[in-house]
Amino acid sequence: MARAELPKYTVPGLTPEQGSKVAAILQERLNSLNDLALTLKHIHWNVVGPQFIAVHEMLDPQVDAVREMVDEAAERIATLGVAPYGTPGYIVKQRTWDDYGIGRAGAIDHLGALDEVYDGVIEAHRKAMKDTEELDDVTNDLIIGQLRQLELFQWFVRAHLESAGGRLSTQGAETEKQAASKAGAAAKKA
Repeated sequence: MARAELPKYTVPGLTPEQGSKVAAILQERLNSLNDLALTLKHIHWNVVGPQFIAVHEMLDPQVDAVREMVDEAAERIATLGVAPYGTPGYIVKQRTWDDYGIGRAGAIDHLGALDEVYDGVIEAHRKAMKDTEELDDVTNDLIIGQLRQLELFQWFVRAHLESAGGRLSTQGAETEKQAASKAGAAAKKA
């Protein structure tokens, strides 16, 4: 985890060291959420096929909500007395995940890959939730609220990937490309 600078001030009830630690956790979430917003828009522009309009229109509200999460995280970092970073170069330099690697593709292929993206974002948000649980209730509440929305969005995505028997077509995939391939193959069989 990248360490945030030690702020000259922070919110009442936290030490500058605690404020710095919470800000560093939030900066990681800010990087991830900025990347997610761009990835969602990329998919929105590059999705094709029979489910195009449903997926295209499903993604815009997700983009808007994730952009609100970005703003919430950045403003909380600033409230803690630390400067938030949201430039593309900073995000690329700090991220621990690969760039989304699928261009123009079928809706189901993209949704398979997006399910993997949501897995990573949600797992990291859950870790941040645990890491802030004892440090700062306000930040923890912010992360929990975001997590609730992210899990809902993943459910929307998974509804397109799930069989009537409850099996995800992407089950067992370890990468976005594998998930896209598995989802696309299952859709062709159906």
